[in-house]
Amino acid sequence: MTRRSTAGPCDPRPSEITPARIYYNRRQVLAALAAAPALSLPGSSRAAAASDLEPNSFEDITTYNNFYEFGTDKSDPAKRSGDFRPRPWSVAVTGEVGKPGTYDLEDILRPHTKEERIYRLRCVEAWSMVIPWLGFPLGELLKRFEPTSRAKYVAFKTVLRPKEMPGQRFPVLEWPYVEGLRIDEAMHPLTLLATGLYGKPLPNQNGAPLRLVVPWKYGFKSIKSIVEIRLTEQQPPTAWNRSAPHEYGFYANVNPQVDHPRWSQASERRIGSGLFAPRQPTLMFNGYAEQVASLYRGMDLRKHY
Repeated sequence: MTRRSTAGPCDPRPSEITPARIYYNRRQVLAALAAAPALSLPGSSRAAAASDLEPNSFEDITTYNNFYEFGTDKSDPAKRSGDFRPRPWSVAVTGEVGKPGTYDLEDILRPHTKEERIYRLRCVEAWSMVIPWLGFPLGELLKRFEPTSRAKYVAFKTVLRPKEMPGQRFPVLEWPYVEGLRIDEAMHPLTLLATGLYGKPLPNQNGAPLRLVVPWKYGFKSIKSIVEIRLTEQQPPTAWNRSAPHEYGFYANVNPQVDHPRWSQASERRIGSGLFAPRQPTLMFNGYAEQVASLYRGMDLRKHY
């Protein structure tokens, strides 16, 4: 049973965001984001290493993307996602939960609209950005569906629409894209469901209308355009691990001490810093070690990469 509202489910309330005119003023954006209440997460002395860094521009964030469903070049998602339709949208919640079902996006987001805040977080691939996400902790949503004691992992699936997502017409990966987290990772307050960025609904190329953000992991873990959330007892398959298990592990934690087989991960390039700007050292857990290192206490992070 679905109730409809006249307001879009991802439209932030004026009281919850900084006005757009401020976002596009380079000097005021820093003060506005620094004052955003959700920059301080529960139990966190700092929201991220990003809290001291200037956010990337809206243009940076929306024109330089990895979203292979639209193509393998960084510019493809912005150029080739115009036909993608993020409305209407529903998400299936299945597996080890007390309240399974298929929920319209409005029903998933409605209880959280008052809690949506701007989280300025660092995201890393072989490059990095600081992005002011609009969203809420994934754990808040999962609790609604009453995970059972057998729920050890959370699996996610991206929509499969090759007519609208031209990259899915080619076997670059096994489609649809799938990802997964351990339940404790999923429940961590830094693990977000993002509905927008810079105070606006997510653009298609950034994972509209609903995506995961796990800022201490490499970017491919943050699955986009989610249509299924499944809680499982067994570790679920993940797209890149299934494609190249010797290169991409299940955890994909940012770790400068563990190189990818084909390149070093000890340094990164900040997008927007200029072509000749020096690379900077990669931080363990992307700078979030204080918040998340305890999740992996006792694990061999070279083995569980």
